[in-house]
Amino acid sequence: MLPTTIIGKKRDGQILTADEIQFMVAGLVDGSIADYQVAAWAMAILCRGMNTRETAALTDCMLSSGQTLPRCSDKPRVDKHSTGGLGDKVSLILAPLLACFDVDVPMLSGRGLGITGGTLDKLESYPGYRCDLSEVEISQQLQALGCVITGTTPHIAPADRQLYQLRDVTATVPSIALITSSIMCKKLAESLDALVLDVKFGSAAFMQQLSSAQELATSLTQTGERLGLPTRAILSDMNQPLGQMVGNACEANEAVEVLQGGGPSDVRALTLRLGGELLCAAGLHAHLENAIAELAQELDSGRPLARFAAMVEHQRGAFRERLPLAASSVFAAPHSGWLRGVDGQGLGQIVIELGGGRRKLGDHIEHSVGLKVLARVGDQVQPGQPLAVVYALDATSSAEAHRRLHQVWDWSDSSVAPLPLFAPASPPKSTSPP
Repeated sequence: MLPTTIIGKKRDGQILTADEIQFMVAGLVDGSIADYQVAAWAMAILCRGMNTRETAALTDCMLSSGQTLPRCSDKPRVDKHSTGGLGDKVSLILAPLLACFDVDVPMLSGRGLGITGGTLDKLESYPGYRCDLSEVEISQQLQALGCVITGTTPHIAPADRQLYQLRDVTATVPSIALITSSIMCKKLAESLDALVLDVKFGSAAFMQQLSSAQELATSLTQTGERLGLPTRAILSDMNQPLGQMVGNACEANEAVEVLQGGGPSDVRALTLRLGGELLCAAGLHAHLENAIAELAQELDSGRPLARFAAMVEHQRGAFRERLPLAASSVFAAPHSGWLRGVDGQGLGQIVIELGGGRRKLGDHIEHSVGLKVLARVGDQVQPGQPLAVVYALDATSSAEAHRRLHQVWDWSDSSVAPLPLFAPASPPKSTSPP
């Protein structure tokens, strides 16, 4: 086989065989195919797409380029993946909650880049927290606690890391097929019995259009099912932050509030829905409503909070129920009106400017900075009413955050309906004749 032939075939919109896909992935890993040829192949995939069979074959090749986590018990093994959004701290709540139901939850998570906060960055707000557990340490912790949240080990899907580095610098990140294979190869490496996907859409999400999120959700679930993993997806709105807190220690504190039985209602509802879908997909519950009710009762018991604290401490973190935050100041509404919209990208950029996010890999993170967003779309606001709280390291960065906050709100003179948290996971069927 020749790389140029395979690149040209996909450029012309033809379907690649599993052997051709394997040839390209193997050449990427062993260095026999030049980076510029792999990048050209990725661009052809972005422009022409892949069908379900091709996407599954690519995912399987990426998975086979490395190792998988061994099973360490007979308990069902489940996980969830979020495509990322502002204020998404659900993993910190869901992993210990599910572990209380006698399932294993091996969450291999990532760091934040751009406005999307990373689960590992939030957990590193607890001083000393280790995100570099080995496969042996992951198994030991699952046997002890039933949950672990750590980074992907170097031995899992090395082809994915190499391909993503090329995608990141060649403008090929948005490909549905490449996103699907990147997500699913790492989840399949966890040796799961069930997976649920939280595919987000809106101004504070990677996928801003609902139709694109629906396309990604379909691709992810079809790929999982084709490769033998029961996979479900839900679509959640990210046209405003999830919960109130945005920023690493800010979000860890809010996750603890939910684990204490309180916290914002949207964070709680999303956590329970994802957990319910997983318990049903794993065959532990037949009805979603009953699963959610049982999860809610357990969430209020205090046991998931104790499990979370044990997980943090098992990974050498210094757990405390409330992490210290930077100095706070209140941003007040400049006028009255109904909140019609929020610029999620703008809010995320404010957090980055405060030091709470990365512009590029390797940037230092200030865990104590962030925002508390007090108003939701549909709220009626009066002049002087607090809209947000800024947590900043110094007066200069606080003042700049206040200046930029004036630009992120969209106001209406008449009432506005609140945004629903969930959307249909697949687009409505056309009613037009075939």
